[in-house]
Amino acid sequence: MAITEAVENYLETILILSKKQPDVHAIDICSYLGYSRPTVSIILKKMKDEGLVTVDNDNHIRLTDSGLEVAERIYDRHEVLSAFFEYLGVDRDTAAEDACKVEHDLSPATFRLLKEHYLSISGENKGE
Repeated sequence: MAITEAVENYLETILILSKKQPDVHAIDICSYLGYSRPTVSIILKKMKDEGLVTVDNDNHIRLTDSGLEVAERIYDRHEVLSAFFEYLGVDRDTAAEDACKVEHDLSPATFRLLKEHYLSISGENKGE
């Protein structure tokens, strides 16, 4: 399975949820993303088969090292882009929505330069 935008969103969601609560279950992902249980179950099985997540006997979902790498990359992009858009004057909700749209499509080189520029002008040290 290719790492599609949808898979990136699932991995990022699992990361975000795991930062907020001790255990992540499929129902948590359903609630967070607003998707049906069957839809989430299908993608989780594919991600498990690809080695991006594990599911234990209690149905706790955890990111593997490769899943965590993708999730952290997308989460970093989301955080930096949201902050950059807010710095430009975009309201918080719109900045977050726009970051979700952009985070998957920027090349690594473009994102790196945008992040460097943002950090230099904002005085923040996000993700460094």
